[in-house]
Amino acid sequence: MSALVGRPFFKMNGLGNEIIVLDLRGTALVVTPQEARAIHRAPKLAYDQLMVLHDPISAGTEAFVRILNNDGSESGACGNGTRCVAWVLLQNDSRHVIFVETIRGKLECRREGEWAFTVDMGAPLLAPADIPLSVTNVDTRRVAIDFDVPALRDFAAVSMGNPHAVFFVDDVEGYQLASNGVRLEHHPMFPERANISLAHVISRHHIRLKVWERGVGLTQACGSAACATAVAAVRRDLADRQLRITLPGGDLQINWREADDHVLMSGPVELEFQDRFAASIF
Repeated sequence: MSALVGRPFFKMNGLGNEIIVLDLRGTALVVTPQEARAIHRAPKLAYDQLMVLHDPISAGTEAFVRILNNDGSESGACGNGTRCVAWVLLQNDSRHVIFVETIRGKLECRREGEWAFTVDMGAPLLAPADIPLSVTNVDTRRVAIDFDVPALRDFAAVSMGNPHAVFFVDDVEGYQLASNGVRLEHHPMFPERANISLAHVISRHHIRLKVWERGVGLTQACGSAACATAVAAVRRDLADRQLRITLPGGDLQINWREADDHVLMSGPVELEFQDRFAASIF
């Protein structure tokens, strides 16, 4: 029997990005890929990311957060999930600012309201080797890719702790992201696969976005993709540093702060229900 049986969890979402938060602090438990996939298959528990809280590693942080996609793979960043984690950690706390840690590093989380939070996602990584790409001698503002859809033959590459390829298009619904996303995710250009975004610039302060998320599929929202898209648009001089990103699930406010290069992401969270894992799941 899985040691997760009986453990409490929070089923949440950030703009429809389905999240489960599981607090394993004070234990030595580690969620296996098999357990992560089993949870996703359970009735009413389908999720995009599983945010697992472990004991903090660095001083001044509340938890080390391990992020699992619903296919059992691990991710380095999840902005919507981090806002959900912030709500769990601050729900009975008078503080307004806390820090958590992921493999990406320390992330500052700030309460903006009962159900609204800002996460400092850190500085983007822009060098080809850091994203990573399979090619190194390219300008990541515009990278050519061998693909059979003419509108999807160049992209902007950004890492926000996970790799993102942003394709600027005239219509985010026009290029069959449900089928082309999985093909692009696994393209040889991306040795660690990639999150694939279609972005339509409405104005210098507003972008519409649709995302195929690595290890997940189509999502209602992806916080790290919104951050990556903002960075990509600014680097191409298509947008200003403070802008609204509209995803199928709603809006995120993104600020690529010039003073320290950090990307701040603000948006809401929602608690759907709390429960404990049943033995039948595993």
